Amino acid sequence: MLPSILSKSRNVPSHRRRLRRLLSSFLGRAIAVPPATTITASPPPCSNSHLSSAPHSYHQYTSILQSCVATGSLRTGRQLHGRLLVSGLGSDTVLATKLVDLYAARGHVEHARRLFDGMPKRNVFLWNVLIRAYAREGPQEAAVKLYCGMAEHGVEPDNFTYPLVLKACAALLDLKTGREVHERVLSARWGEDVFVCAGLVDMYAKCGCVDDARAVFDGIAMRDAVVWNSMIAAYGQNGRPMEALLLCRDMARNGVRPTIATLVSTISAAADAAALPRGRELHGFGWRRGFGQQDKLKTSLVDMYAKSGWVQVARVLFDQLTKRELVSWNAMICGYGMHGHADEALKLFNKMRVEALVTPDNITFVGVLSACNHGGMVKEAKKLFGLMVNVYSIKPTVQHFTCLVDVLGHAGRFEEAYDLIKGMSMEPDSGIWGALLNGCKIHKNVELGELALQKLIELEPEDAGNYVLLSNIYAQSGKWEKAAMVRKLMTNQGLKKIIACSWIELKGKTHGFLVGDASHPRSVEIYVELERLEGLMSDAGYVPDTMPVFHNVGDDEKRNMVRGHSERLAIAFGLISTPPGTKLLVTKNLRVCEDCHAVIKLISQIVQREIIIRDVNRYHHFANGECSCKDYW
Repeated sequence: MLPSILSKSRNVPSHRRRLRRLLSSFLGRAIAVPPATTITASPPPCSNSHLSSAPHSYHQYTSILQSCVATGSLRTGRQLHGRLLVSGLGSDTVLATKLVDLYAARGHVEHARRLFDGMPKRNVFLWNVLIRAYAREGPQEAAVKLYCGMAEHGVEPDNFTYPLVLKACAALLDLKTGREVHERVLSARWGEDVFVCAGLVDMYAKCGCVDDARAVFDGIAMRDAVVWNSMIAAYGQNGRPMEALLLCRDMARNGVRPTIATLVSTISAAADAAALPRGRELHGFGWRRGFGQQDKLKTSLVDMYAKSGWVQVARVLFDQLTKRELVSWNAMICGYGMHGHADEALKLFNKMRVEALVTPDNITFVGVLSACNHGGMVKEAKKLFGLMVNVYSIKPTVQHFTCLVDVLGHAGRFEEAYDLIKGMSMEPDSGIWGALLNGCKIHKNVELGELALQKLIELEPEDAGNYVLLSNIYAQSGKWEKAAMVRKLMTNQGLKKIIACSWIELKGKTHGFLVGDASHPRSVEIYVELERLEGLMSDAGYVPDTMPVFHNVGDDEKRNMVRGHSERLAIAFGLISTPPGTKLLVTKNLRVCEDCHAVIKLISQIVQREIIIRDVNRYHHFANGECSCKDYW
């Protein structure tokens, strides 16, 4: 009986208890409600259809249903739905629309669709409700199909329809349909609506068309925070973080107040650009604006500080989180992983599973596997891979396989690595073969290196880095003729080696250096500082390692080539431009060579500074003559 059902509300929120008391008093104690699981669009034969003619009853049904939608009271709404079917009001357009809205909002899209399909009259609001549900819950294809069906039923989309279908197109990476929607938006004169434009920017960004997104953005006369946030996120999501940072400044100059979404997107961009000063500036701005206690902001700061080398600060912020969601755990675990703090990453991973009872996802396992890779933990990596597949039933992605192949290759376990590649359920990509080739370089495995290069050339025929790596393997093995042959092949195909570059940001300005660079205004001072450091290192027993120079030239020339590496120039500039004790962060677009790695360890001990190098593979923390990678990278 309905009264007995409604009375079980001791642990229900107060607004829902009031709603149920209202429903109970309205329907009376003598009315039995049919099972709520029966959802139909047309009413069964009813013996009390006279209730449908009572105006006060209809208005009360409408009011209660609206309250159910507002509070998300699915259980009460289903009970009332059953009552509507008995009373003959099950097919009423207004009431059924509210029921569709309730079911869709609570994730019961199938029930909402069944009601929708049975309704003879469907206005644009009803179409939007269902399109929104499919765009959010999936399948997104159904949202696009419904949108296309609106024209067939003579229903004109409005400014609420377009953002919803564009969201579905973005999720599907359906650029073709997205462009068609854009054309219709322009013809329907919704091109100035901020929410429609934000949807277009997001759709183009998700599909990788950032310039198209910017064209939409530039065409908007009156931009609010929603539109600015969409464009900032578009740059950040597509590997253009510096443009995201510049756009955030433009936003402030145009008098648009940043929101929490602005800060999260811009801080993420600062993290990707390793722009620590900008990130700290945004951190302070967020605190001054009153966002300091919001977990969304703190989580983005955890990611930013971790990627900028300040792992301890990231951990402090992580520990301050009110509620640690999966994304927060992933940010901190991946932060430890990229810096080579394998023990801390594994400890936090176990705490997450055992104490916090948070279920890891595929990103979590990328983080811990990466940590094992950077820490040389082969046994632990294999165990975690098995845990992911057998316990959590997570299907391995190419990223997971790449981590495992990399750690096996680093350890020289090529047979296991190659067997793993051959047993993959998907086609190995360039990352897989690149990881194997890198292992071959470390252990001078020429035969398997040639095989890996052959696969890489098939996948990336225009990537000069692959040829360079094989040439280096030949050079390490003393096979200078083959090394020269590979370099000649590069020349014949018009391929050029990526120029090594390092940069350091000081006082809001980025200073870049190439190998042997003498273009910096303080170049003379930089080289004087390098000579001073070389003298102190020689006194400590340092002898240059010219193995990283893969050219058939004399030792003196090799030593000069190593001496002018870009990361050394950036470090020397940082030392002469900052007070003693200042931590330095240098970013390099290629892997740090073995000799520079040894040199930077010595420099950190001589000048008593912490120096962080972010190269293409990982982070290196140098302090007191040691590196966080423990010479394993």
